Amino acid sequence: MGKKVFVDLSHPFFGDMPLWPYFSKPEIAPMHSMAKAGVLTQSIKCTMHTGTHCDAPRHVMEKMFDGSRALYTHELPVDAYCGDAVCLDVRVDRWKLIMPADLEAAVERAGMKPADLKGMVVCLNTGMHRQFDDSKEYYHYSLGTGIDAGKWFVKHQVKVVALDQQALDHPLHTSMGNNGTCMKLPGYTGRTICEEYIEQFGEEAYAEFDREVYIKVHGRERYQEKFGELEATGNPGTWEPCHKYLLGNGIVGVENLGGDLDKVKNKRFRFFALPIRWHMGDGSMVRCVAEIDEDELVPAEPRLYKYGAM
Repeated sequence: MGKKVFVDLSHPFFGDMPLWPYFSKPEIAPMHSMAKAGVLTQSIKCTMHTGTHCDAPRHVMEKMFDGSRALYTHELPVDAYCGDAVCLDVRVDRWKLIMPADLEAAVERAGMKPADLKGMVVCLNTGMHRQFDDSKEYYHYSLGTGIDAGKWFVKHQVKVVALDQQALDHPLHTSMGNNGTCMKLPGYTGRTICEEYIEQFGEEAYAEFDREVYIKVHGRERYQEKFGELEATGNPGTWEPCHKYLLGNGIVGVENLGGDLDKVKNKRFRFFALPIRWHMGDGSMVRCVAEIDEDELVPAEPRLYKYGAM
């Protein structure tokens, strides 16, 4: 075994960093300055779901699928987001859903079998972390997971799902599309991203993201078969189904992995992400790191961030 090293898997935090579309920018203000007080003290006001962060079950669920109350951050074990890990090389075209077949192929590329993932932290490297920016490309047009991937993770009893995208769900499963607060954000053409997706991939493909369209295309019985467990929680099944299926089954998540994620692609390592000990918290910004043998690192250029004020 070689020397153990730590690899940063986090994006940097600062006031003008990229943000999810309906979040306010962080407010960072000096309370004391060196010139005035001889010390530097700063205050920060922002959502805890800014940049690289973790989600607690209470973020999206009132109750777990077993009927118990969904857990807050302080109720989770201190190592809830830590453990033996693998970084999967997931290869999916722009804006597409990550399906079980894509995950199976990625597991094979890592020299593993799906059964090996039991109890592990599963990191997804889709390449989206290289596009982290205040842009429609990173947020509106990201590839992403949905109910099928969520069920696959639960089936294989993983501990944590950590990914390099804007959320644990495809953007059209979120409020950016016709779910939640239904922002139906405009895309590059000026039309909504819902309309753009239908134009590019067809109504049947879009139906995965829209309750009424799914029922229109496939019928209510098929909808209930696919999304019924989520509907029973009191929310439309197409609204952040991967979030809810994972967290409601006790599998926690990390979003916006970044940093030098490419250095651990297809490798196994120890993963660490520690949220603050926040009573009744719904998640937390985290510093994610991989502990790995130096000899196992994948040759890759260190990640340099050139966006915003950097």
